Amino acid sequence: MPTQALTTTSFEPTVLENDIVMVDFWASWCGPCRTFGPIFEKASTTHPDIVFGKVDTEGEPSLAASAHITSIPTLMAFREGILVFSQPGALPAASFERVIATVRALDMDDLRAQASQSQGAES
Repeated sequence: MPTQALTTTSFEPTVLENDIVMVDFWASWCGPCRTFGPIFEKASTTHPDIVFGKVDTEGEPSLAASAHITSIPTLMAFREGILVFSQPGALPAASFERVIATVRALDMDDLRAQASQSQGAES
């Protein structure tokens, strides 16, 4: 599946309505973004069950601000609507594939249980 341009309107529904969503925050003037872009695009063709979205930080500054983007490129991974990975910097293809494998392997029941326990401890 080719990458999708995500906007303020489409971001939340995309994240909430899909099992795994990878999001690349980028800008056309950013050299590392241009390096990572083809890696992100290639992964979108080899993992058709994952949604790959791109947020142009120049075109969607309010979305970038609400996601607390301070450096680009920034890669975010969501699983079942939960942010499970966020890291600035261009990843080499092998590292990106490891991130994808790690996100796929997450035990979401365990993750939700841990989140509930930590929220209970904060109360």
